[in-house]
Amino acid sequence: MSRDDKDRLPEHDGSNRPTREAMRPPLPKKFYKTVDTAPGRAPGYFQIRLDGRSVKTPKRRALEVPGAELADAIAAEWQAQSTVINPATMPLTRIANTAIDAVADTMDDVRADVVAYSGSDLLCYRAEAQQQLIERQAAAWDPVLTWAQKAVGARFILSQGVMPVKQPDRALAAIAGVVAPLDPFQLSAVHVLTTLTGSALLAVAFASKAISADALWAAAHVDEDWQIELWGADEEAAERREVRRIEFNAACQILEFVSSRGVR
Repeated sequence: MSRDDKDRLPEHDGSNRPTREAMRPPLPKKFYKTVDTAPGRAPGYFQIRLDGRSVKTPKRRALEVPGAELADAIAAEWQAQSTVINPATMPLTRIANTAIDAVADTMDDVRADVVAYSGSDLLCYRAEAQQQLIERQAAAWDPVLTWAQKAVGARFILSQGVMPVKQPDRALAAIAGVVAPLDPFQLSAVHVLTTLTGSALLAVAFASKAISADALWAAAHVDEDWQIELWGADEEAAERREVRRIEFNAACQILEFVSSRGVR
């Protein structure tokens, strides 16, 4: 076997299996020099352009987004690419692509999924024994539940432990009413926040400007932070948390950029 043949073999992790990195397809090379934005076809929408040509989504639809701020932020992701195009470093682009290619075609299903999350929301399941944790959960979560009841008429029932509790239909309908006016970009961002945190209530509270991004992140990690204090941090878990935070920040940015469009 020649040196060239050896160089073409996939890397191994010491077992008989190639490493996960070696099995991934190579990233596409950067093929453009300039990135800018321009008005889109719909009023208030902007397109992202590479060397003067409009960017397309994976489904070959125009990547046009609401507002110049969001367009500029997405353009910055494209500008930041060096020799290859790495989607992992482009969370705003990924969420925008999802909004255009998937969510826009399935709005009712995505809304229903957010409402379903609220039916088993993180905020409704409290610790049974550890008093400090109980107090931390109450401090972080009770204000959001109070907002939901007063602002949108959604009163949720709390449970200790993991035993499931059926939430009132009226509460679920109230959350459905909050997500109903959201456009595909807002709804995509709310869905990302919901799935990342396990709480639709936190996501819609942020979309409604009832809670800050930092408070939302802290509230979503009360239990995890408690465990870290008790047992110490796990390196792999910390890395996964960093990846989630990047996606989280992007979803928050989208909601902030288009906050005047259909959010209470």
